[in-house]
Formats: sequence, C-alpha cells, structure tokens
Amino acid sequence: MSSTTPRRAEISRATKETEIYVSVDLDGSGKFDVSTGVGFFDHMLEQLSRHSLIDMTVRAKGDLHIDDHHTVEDVGIALGQAISKALGERRGICRYASLDLAMDETLTRAAIDVSGRPFLVWNVAFTSPKIGTFDTELVREFFQALSQNAGVTLHVANHYGANSHHIAETCFKAVARVLRTAIEADPRQAGAIPSTKGTLKG
Repeated sequence: MSSTTPRRAEISRATKETEIYVSVDLDGSGKFDVSTGVGFFDHMLEQLSRHSLIDMTVRAKGDLHIDDHHTVEDVGIALGQAISKALGERRGICRYASLDLAMDETLTRAAIDVSGRPFLVWNVAFTSPKIGTFDTELVREFFQALSQNAGVTLHVANHYGANSHHIAETCFKAVARVLRTAIEADPRQAGAIPSTKGTLKG
C-alpha cells in the first residue's frame, strides 16, 4: 500500500426495500454527510465516521413506513462493501486492534481483525427495547451486516452500563476507534500483506 494510493470507494445498492449510496475515504479526517431518515441512526453513523477518521457520505431511502430494519441493515451492507473495496488487498495495514471505551457510566470493548473472514461476536444487552423510536436490537443488525460485508472479524462486548443511548454510542465509538487503528498503515510493513498466507481476502 503506497501512502499516495487513495483508499476510496463508492457503493450504490437498490432493492425493492431500500436505495442506498455510500462513499468512503479511509484516509480522511472524519467528515460526514449522513441522511438515512432515521435520526438516531444518523447520529450513530456520524460517531462512526468522526472517530474512525473515515470520511463518509451515506444517503438512504427505505421503507420506513414498515420499520427501520431494512434501512439500517442495508446501510450496514453497503458501508461494509465500500470499506472492503477501499481496502483492496489490505496491504500494509496494522490489521488488529482492541479498545475499552468509556462514556459516563458505560464501558464497552471492541476488538477487530481485518482478516477477510467475516464474523461477529456480540455480547451487548440493552436496558430498554427502544432509544426514542429506534429499536435497540438494530444495533446488532447493523454491525452484523457491516462485519459480513467488510470482511472483518469483530467482537463487541458491553462490560456495564445503565443508559441504552450510552450503550449504543459506546459500541459505535469503540468500533470506530479499533477500525481506525486496524486499517492504518503500519510503517514496518512496507506494503506487505500482514498474513503468513499472503492474502487477507478470505
């Protein structure tokens, strides 16, 4: 991976349920332009962008008259695909990262392997079924779609917390921070693929 090679990608995805457009710049500064029609989800995507330093544009039109599920899941799919496309062969990246992230009374841990092998371990329990009108179970659905389509192994565990908003926000911020670290250039890798197999494409 050359330091001058842009790591950017765009994904457009249309089904009978949603129309999604996503663009990412993995070497950005955390600029975001997000509009999904789901206010709390927009707020969480903004946190993901800001704390990963991935510049991110997300446009989504979905069947919100039914519920938020298809929109949240399909944004996760498209965003994961965009990240994977922008990573290319994943040369020269740090690959691994883990972090405990605190927010008020809440502590959440995230660990990641940008391995090409998608897997999610989710050990998060919310204290309420909704945050405003947003179903808290959709937080897992988003990260499931993201990890599967980005080709990353992702573990998220909430150690403790009382406020569901804080629990959700620490999940997004913790994942953002480990993603930031794992996809950064490792100065000792010199563009090599960080695997004895010679590939991180699954």
